[in-house]
Amino acid sequence: MAFAVTREHNEFLYQQVINLVRQMREQGTLQPGEKLPSLRSLAAKLSVSVPTVKQGYEELERLGEIEARPKSGYYLALQLKPAAAPRRAKLASKAIAVKKQSLIEQVYDAIHTPGVVPLGIANPVAAYSSEKMLARTMRRVMSQAGQSAINYGPMDGFAPLKRQLALRYLDMGLTIDPADLVITNGAQEALAIALQCVAGPGDIIAVESPCYFGILELIESLGMMAFEIPLCPDDGVWLDDLEQVFKTQKIAAGIFSTAISNPLGCNMPEQNRRALVELMEHYQVPLIEDDVYSDLYFSEHRAIPAQAYSRKRTVITCSSFSKTCAPGYRVGWMIAPRYIEQAKRIKRALSCSSSLINQWTLSEFIASGDYDRNMKQLRRTLLLHRDRMMAIVKQSFPQNTRISCPQGGGVLWIELPPDGDATLLFHQALTHKISIAPGAIFSPSNKYARCFRISYGLAWSEQVEQSIKKLGELAQQQYT
Repeated sequence: MAFAVTREHNEFLYQQVINLVRQMREQGTLQPGEKLPSLRSLAAKLSVSVPTVKQGYEELERLGEIEARPKSGYYLALQLKPAAAPRRAKLASKAIAVKKQSLIEQVYDAIHTPGVVPLGIANPVAAYSSEKMLARTMRRVMSQAGQSAINYGPMDGFAPLKRQLALRYLDMGLTIDPADLVITNGAQEALAIALQCVAGPGDIIAVESPCYFGILELIESLGMMAFEIPLCPDDGVWLDDLEQVFKTQKIAAGIFSTAISNPLGCNMPEQNRRALVELMEHYQVPLIEDDVYSDLYFSEHRAIPAQAYSRKRTVITCSSFSKTCAPGYRVGWMIAPRYIEQAKRIKRALSCSSSLINQWTLSEFIASGDYDRNMKQLRRTLLLHRDRMMAIVKQSFPQNTRISCPQGGGVLWIELPPDGDATLLFHQALTHKISIAPGAIFSPSNKYARCFRISYGLAWSEQVEQSIKKLGELAQQQYT
């Protein structure tokens, strides 16, 4: 037996009230149509304030799980049929040359057009900004460091930041030598360096499908080919498909998100993560681990990076602070034990070094504990926004629309019913000043013509809610 609501819990008190109502529904204590306890009675039973219970009830009402009746109270609503998860894509039959730059450019233009609601951008930090904390830290660094803070930094990164990162990995049980770590200009540069360490023009790279379009554009720019491996909406890349490809194709490397993929938000179970590394090392295929969203988990614990299971040191882990606290700082990193000298040479040729003042600030930000405090609030906010957005999509979009249920991160992946056209929806939405990311850019072979990605990693507002409803209205028009 446990307390229904406790202040020692990681969640906000009102979110615990929400969870309690859901638990009572699942256990049959509350039946659809039955009246919920009054605000005052539940507050007294839980030893919380009436406004706390009211906030929980209002959020449940917003999500369509309960309904308020004038002068009567709150009642458990009849539940909407849960939305099905996106379908499993078919395994590709061959590698594909990537040609997506034109549509990707249109998506970026839409995101940055003034006045457009940016549902097409994956920028989770916007949901709970770390701006004030970082500004305070940077002022302190500038005051203490003076002119040295604006000098060029070491080519492979600011040593105190590398030590802070090594300590964070140690908390996960990984012993990382700071000498095996290179600071980069965001995760995109880390991925670019990693690819050039293990592959060259014409080589085939195994990618998850759907795949973050930035990776596909990177493969295209390096003259490589992509081989799509379907993702399970819950557990990540299908390992049986991957092994089948290894048996029939010469794969130079694989890029996979083992924790919180973009755009599906799936989180590979630990046993699958271990099996993935063992499989790739058995076939002598390097694994490039895209780990940028791993701190944005909704589960109880952060996933252990695949790097931990490597015995042949052929895993390259790439991550950054762009999705967790400082998009504009462009500070990322890569861990590449076996390829570190080559990675340093490529980094030196590409950009010489990364911003010293930004690295210094982030080093102090982590050391002070502010990073972890901000991350707790950010994860809580993102989870709340996820549930809100899923509820509106279920209520507003055509029947039989499929929706991902992300286990972290800041985006939803939506699959329209048969004959839907997400690229058409993208262009129609722009006329209403709403941006989305059409599914076509997440596959080199146009697998996801009726899918699209929208972000719940933003500051929530009435405008955001109305924009999601407008998208649903535009989608409905495709079937009339």
